[in-house]
Amino acid sequence: MSAQPVNPNLPPDHVTVFIDGVEMAAPKGSMIIQAADKAGIPIPRFCYHEKLPIAANCRMCLVDTEVGGRAAPKPSPACATPVMDGLKVFTRNERALKSQRNVMEFLLINHPLDCPICDQGGECELQDLSLGYGRSVSRFQERKRVVPDEDIGPLVATEMTRCIQCTRCIRFTADIAGTYELGGMYRGENLQIGTYDGKPLTTELSGNVVDVCPVGALTNKVFQFRARPWELNARESLGFHDAMGSNLYLHVRRGQVLRTVPRDNETVNECWLSDRDRYSHQGLYADDRAIKPLKKIDGEWKEVSWAEGLAAASEILRAHRGDDLGVLVHPATSNEEGKLLAKLAAGLGTGNLDHRLNARDLSDAAVSEPFAVPLAEIEQADVVVLFGSNLRHELPLLHQRLRKGSRKGMKIHAVNPVDFDFTFPLASKAIVSPSKLASALDDADLHDAVKGARQAVVIVGALAENHPQAAALRTAAAAFASATGAALCRIPQGANALGLTRAGVLPSTRDVAAMVAEPRSAYVLYGIEPGLDFNVGSQAQVALGQAKVVAFSHFACASTRRVADVILPIGALPEIAATLTNLDGREQGTQPGGKLPGEAREGWKVLRALGGELQLPGFDFTDLEGLRAAPAVAAPASVARSAQPAATGEGLDVVATQGIYRTDGFVRRAEALQQHPLNVAPRVVMHSSDAQAAGVSAGQIAKVQAGEGTATLPVVVDDTVAAGSVWIESGHGATAPIGAGKVKVVAA
Repeated sequence: MSAQPVNPNLPPDHVTVFIDGVEMAAPKGSMIIQAADKAGIPIPRFCYHEKLPIAANCRMCLVDTEVGGRAAPKPSPACATPVMDGLKVFTRNERALKSQRNVMEFLLINHPLDCPICDQGGECELQDLSLGYGRSVSRFQERKRVVPDEDIGPLVATEMTRCIQCTRCIRFTADIAGTYELGGMYRGENLQIGTYDGKPLTTELSGNVVDVCPVGALTNKVFQFRARPWELNARESLGFHDAMGSNLYLHVRRGQVLRTVPRDNETVNECWLSDRDRYSHQGLYADDRAIKPLKKIDGEWKEVSWAEGLAAASEILRAHRGDDLGVLVHPATSNEEGKLLAKLAAGLGTGNLDHRLNARDLSDAAVSEPFAVPLAEIEQADVVVLFGSNLRHELPLLHQRLRKGSRKGMKIHAVNPVDFDFTFPLASKAIVSPSKLASALDDADLHDAVKGARQAVVIVGALAENHPQAAALRTAAAAFASATGAALCRIPQGANALGLTRAGVLPSTRDVAAMVAEPRSAYVLYGIEPGLDFNVGSQAQVALGQAKVVAFSHFACASTRRVADVILPIGALPEIAATLTNLDGREQGTQPGGKLPGEAREGWKVLRALGGELQLPGFDFTDLEGLRAAPAVAAPASVARSAQPAATGEGLDVVATQGIYRTDGFVRRAEALQQHPLNVAPRVVMHSSDAQAAGVSAGQIAKVQAGEGTATLPVVVDDTVAAGSVWIESGHGATAPIGAGKVKVVAA
């Protein structure tokens, strides 16, 4: 005769448990600590983390249990003891508290007494719990052990003598990041956590080991010894280096952003943050940051007042209205600034307005669209097809979600021109040259694998979106999704590409490709570093160099100074209040964090002042709320279509991807990220057969000849690149002359 449930009215997948006398329902298979957390009953812990696999090795969460009136023979770890019907748990009785205090005493035997100099001081879990569970005087007189430190890269600092072997960092790199870079060495009292080979961490999520570490063993190397936690103010902000829009806090002291930490949002970034979003704040304080209005006078740059700068800009725009003017906008520009830029273009009578800086083929008038499946639900799909995407570098945290899905049975297929390094296994892969990507989707086996899926997703990445025949690739992806019943998710090319699309920052006359191919007599550049932010860098430089240019810029860099006539300094996203729209179509807001440098101003204020100077309609608001409440300019009824680039020429197809830490001006100026192992120097990567045919070898310097220009680059021979292709990372000055068409490689 089976036992009757304590509460027969509960759902069949729940049981009744009693924690410190509080009756509650808990899902079958869940652990005591999860039920207690849900009820708000605190249980001390170090090794347990809700996002990591259970290890049960710190034993700090020991509790007393009783079932059917019989007490357990010894305390149980709450993180590894599943609930059962009628279970009674005591977290604060004498037996439980004695066990917890004994564990704390053992943990402190070897822990150094360096709280005054530890970066974790003030936000240390060990420090907090030792206050309630530790002794004021240790009973142990033995000498504390010392553990040597490792240099594990430019982002994470180590002080491994403080380590309590909770293994959170090991489980993070193994189970979340998927790089298996940290592990336990030796045994017993000699156990140490390290990399074994002494190499730096290569994961693009390495900063998260700082967050999960409960002590000061792993700390933020960039923030090291800069400030104490109680000196910092937290400001809500967003990641602005990819379309995910990760939620984060800026930690600010006296107007300076000193560090960035994740802000929990299960529907976007969970509790994680990519290194690109975490450490890019260093770029805010680059030496070439634009801090005063600049005007070129007789070929020389002079600092001028805001009145003079705005007057010079308005003079250029008055003289070059209508079709003579092109407006080019960085895709990370905020919704508010985008709204005003659309008004500025309309007021000046130009339909030459675009934010799709890296697009080569817009013959289908393609614009950004929200994901067909919400970000948080993609990990529940059973089949995913990656099409033309180095997802690990494009969207590190979406890549992490796919890894999570793959561990639960998700099958992932890739159609790419390079066998990219993913941290999940691929069910199949087609590695073909870019010109064969569309036909690779016709594979019958791939169709069969996707057709039978409960939920299938096709993710189209930057390689496809920015290809010279991108329209054909988008058509092929849409046809494949339609034929197989898969949801189509095209990655927006920019942090706020979707928001700018909705704000009407789109062309009715000429798109970005046409504005470069058919140079205008004047341009407005907004937030753009012209030497590195265009897919066709050389052509853009030529077009801009022949025109009058008004640059709203974060940096007074060499390439901006070379082409601009006026530079108006504007605030970066961490310094302003703004909204961005992420790839789900979710509009998210930021608070001002860092202080605006020098005389820089919020971009919307500069645009409002310029609109007033030009006496344009729609610029009569006085604050941000007024701007948001004002009607927007209607988006163009039809987006301009440029002619499709001719698929002609001889040579090797170019696979052009953005370097993970070369995506925008702030990332490129973040010194720590530039030292990261994933940030590689400019190079051309070739298949061995192509290198042999070209007469070049690994390590040799070669000339890469493209229609736009010639680049001189070292050769890397790697058969992960499809035969008939060369792989080049953009975002470097050395690779700027190369577009995404065809090239010839010859020995230098």
